[in-house]
Amino acid sequence: MKIDEIDKQILNELMKDGRISMKELGTKINMSSPAVRERVKQMESYGIIKNYTVAIDLTKVGYPVSCLIEATVKHGEYSRFKQVVEGMNNVEFCHRIAGRACFMIKAYMEDLSKVEAFIEQLSPFAETVTHVVLSTLDTDMTLT
Repeated sequence: MKIDEIDKQILNELMKDGRISMKELGTKINMSSPAVRERVKQMESYGIIKNYTVAIDLTKVGYPVSCLIEATVKHGEYSRFKQVVEGMNNVEFCHRIAGRACFMIKAYMEDLSKVEAFIEQLSPFAETVTHVVLSTLDTDMTLT
């Protein structure tokens, strides 16, 4: 499926508010709600829209420490490393990356002792460099 400018407008509005009604979305981009609904369904069927999520303030639910962790896998232990990380419930993402490190992980912790325990879990399989997030800028990604 080729994405046109209208599809990008729809996606941009959905990225701002995934719960927006089709009527309101149609009003914002100057289309009828049935036409918008059809485009959304088509983008869902092609896997362009994969799911709808909710943004949670993790600090308010007990995870005030967020970390970015560079992991360089040791001794070819890729499958064991992946298995360990996939079993961790506090990992937002684990990207395979190019550069010195092999993976970039974003994880949320209750406190710094949990960060230390997290790193210790990875240490048999990877060398790590941990960056504790101090603050985050609000950004507004849009498709152009």
